[in-house]
Amino acid sequence: MATIAKERVAVTAPPRRRMEGNKWSAWLWIGPAVVLLLAWFIYPLIQTVILSFSKTDFLGNPVGFAGLNNYQFVFTDGDLLGALKNNLIWLILATLLTVGLGLLVAVLVDRVRIEALVKSMLFIPMAISATAAAIIWDFVYAYNNQYGLLNAFLGLFGIPPQSWLTNDAIATFSLIAIYVWIWTGFCMVILSAALKGIPDEIIEAAKMDGAGRVTMFWRITIPMIAPTLGVVVTTMLINVLKIFDVVYVNTGGKYNTNVVAMEFYSRYFLDNQPAIGSVLAILLTIAILPVMVINVRRMRAQERTR
Repeated sequence: MATIAKERVAVTAPPRRRMEGNKWSAWLWIGPAVVLLLAWFIYPLIQTVILSFSKTDFLGNPVGFAGLNNYQFVFTDGDLLGALKNNLIWLILATLLTVGLGLLVAVLVDRVRIEALVKSMLFIPMAISATAAAIIWDFVYAYNNQYGLLNAFLGLFGIPPQSWLTNDAIATFSLIAIYVWIWTGFCMVILSAALKGIPDEIIEAAKMDGAGRVTMFWRITIPMIAPTLGVVVTTMLINVLKIFDVVYVNTGGKYNTNVVAMEFYSRYFLDNQPAIGSVLAILLTIAILPVMVINVRRMRAQERTR
């Protein structure tokens, strides 16, 4: 009875009082999230920005204002420019290969008998951590003292063994192959779900009009799954921009495989150069933000069309 009475009071209360009550109730629910956001994101971000404009001593302690000198150093130092170049290679190749192979497999195995088996096999790498996957591929690429699986396979065709992770010319591409092995299954599953959402009526109508498989792929499949494809691409772009674990485990940034996240870790935690590390962190954030904004806008546009 007391609950019913309270509900009646709430219903019969003036609109202004009800709006005030709803406002405080909303702040009560989102308050903890706001506090955590301020403590674990906004405050560290502000501190990182301040540190990126600071001079530091040999222990890494701020000792003054450096202006844009730290940013100028990042864009003129040879090692850092190499890391930026490698990140660009990762961004293009890793994104194209993961999304492209995921889409290809999703289309090829769509509605065939072994679809579940193929999807399960390709998704298995996602069940393990990137660190574990990197260790597995370290054995696959093994060259010193013993030949790994890949070199043993090439030996069957008379091809000499290759130092996949210590050859400056191919080490970065070998690491990208590990990333593609891990994430192709993720792209395949998401895109396959989008393919299942294409109405059968549209497919049948296209077939009746004489559309071939290639025409149906470009004129029917791609336009119908374009929103999902956009989400997958932007997700991969964000992941690739902050790639770290595979590089750290397999090469540690050596042999021309350094990337921005690896360089940030080395400068900030190993070389006592937190100012330079902060600059790299800011650059990564700036690079990721436009991709996130595009993703959010696309999702909002989808919600409006529903």
